[in-house]
Amino acid sequence: MPDAPNPFTDDDRRWMLLALAEAARGRGRVEPNPMVGAVVVRDGSLVSLGHHPRFGGPHAEVVALRAAGELARGASLYVTLEPCCHVGKTPPCTEAVLDAGISRVVSAMRDPFPRVAGGGFSRLADAGVAVEVGLEEAEARLLNAPYLKRLAVGRPFVTAKWAMTLDGKTACASGDSRWISGPRSRALVHELRGRMDGILVGIGTALLDDPELTARPPGPRTPARIVLDPSARLPTSSKLARTAREVPVWLAVSSGRAPADRLDALTRLGVEVLPFPGDGPIPIAALLDELGRRGLTNLLVEGGGRVLGAFLDAGEVDAVQVFVAPILEGGDHSHSPVRGLGADRMADALRLARVDSLTVDGDVALRGHLPRPWLQPGFRA
Repeated sequence: MPDAPNPFTDDDRRWMLLALAEAARGRGRVEPNPMVGAVVVRDGSLVSLGHHPRFGGPHAEVVALRAAGELARGASLYVTLEPCCHVGKTPPCTEAVLDAGISRVVSAMRDPFPRVAGGGFSRLADAGVAVEVGLEEAEARLLNAPYLKRLAVGRPFVTAKWAMTLDGKTACASGDSRWISGPRSRALVHELRGRMDGILVGIGTALLDDPELTARPPGPRTPARIVLDPSARLPTSSKLARTAREVPVWLAVSSGRAPADRLDALTRLGVEVLPFPGDGPIPIAALLDELGRRGLTNLLVEGGGRVLGAFLDAGEVDAVQVFVAPILEGGDHSHSPVRGLGADRMADALRLARVDSLTVDGDVALRGHLPRPWLQPGFRA
């Protein structure tokens, strides 16, 4: 059977790429909503554009259509996600599209949210609007991977972050790690933290580094600080415990190992305890289920190596953000970024599906996504 004809032109792609770039302006401000961008085009010329600016704010289509005014009548609308057709925090975008007189809607992808899920396209098509779907869908899915994962499995999107030397070390044999990456790389990490809903470390990192785990300067979000601490060893004198009433601290403990007096002392300081049954390590899947119930969309896992390995072994690392510094530490010790079970053969090692890199004052910053079903065009949960 011959392939179906491609309905999209190079100009269509150009306008959709502009809409995707516009959508990305909402990163860190719209979650748990998706990032959405919209572009109004008439007679081959740009009329207006818009993006969803914040959770609870107007949707991208409405922003773009308001800016277009009467020039929207008979124009094309390029939008990175299916227009909504239900009343939520804002009225349905489909009605705004129809009221504006748009004649053609080009969308990157269907919205899997159950109250939309194709209904927006049907409403527009039934009203006589030409609807075309699937332009740059892979890019749209990558942009909104956290939103898609939450809808598919109810868990936050997990980004594993670490800095390492050129020979793969995250610290010296003594445990000293300040600083592997340079000031600009560390500034990028703080920007990343400021877009997260949660930042997670293991108790080993908390004891060794006594971190604050905050974004400095603050970003659009204030992430909860989460420590995997089965035996509740977090000191009451730690920066995390002493600031728990200012920025949330959640302590994941094993109910069979955590002493009651330690839990009482920490909760009096404002630390919230997340107990898990048994006396073993914290179960990663159950932890992510709990974080999903608490509304987290993006989780940054900063280590150490055993914690990152546990997430990798559980199949729960969705993306990595790595900073490789042009320094050699040497030595024969266990400070490697990711531990866990590992692969028996190199052919079984996980390969990133999409990698972007840049050089930051000599450091190499790498970001990549692991293959996930919700990144595949046409995926439906």
